[in-house]
Amino acid sequence: MTQVTVREAVIQDISQLKTLMLAYIVDFYQYRQPEDEKLNGLIHHLLEQKDGIQFVAETEDGTLVGFATLYFTFSTLRASKIAVLNDLYVIEAERGQGAAAKLFAACKGYAARHGYANLSWTTAKDNFRAQAFYDKVGGDRSDWLTYSVNPTIGIGD
Repeated sequence: MTQVTVREAVIQDISQLKTLMLAYIVDFYQYRQPEDEKLNGLIHHLLEQKDGIQFVAETEDGTLVGFATLYFTFSTLRASKIAVLNDLYVIEAERGQGAAAKLFAACKGYAARHGYANLSWTTAKDNFRAQAFYDKVGGDRSDWLTYSVNPTIGIGD
């Protein structure tokens, strides 16, 4: 079993982090590859830790094997700031060995230490492995449905 440490991402992680993010986006979710400039911009923006933060899971030899991304926003219902766990990804070879639990704990701890009223997340309805993990770590399934739309300019704008 590989020992992993979880820590906040730093600028030296960019190359490996980008590789992990592409595996998550393209290989895992089968989504189109983002433009290089946009992905680099997102990583650099998150390194500033104003609107979000990334954590990485690192092996003893310095290899990154996973990451988690928190975004910061607000909840009108709670009248407080909240954190959204947008991504939690561990490479296939390291799944089931504790890296995801450590990444999740880092996110939960960060939210607690920084006064966030809530930590929320969504996962694909067919991602049963992730659902089992989130049930195991004490997540409460929401009664809310998630919708999305691609923004367009049209009538009424």
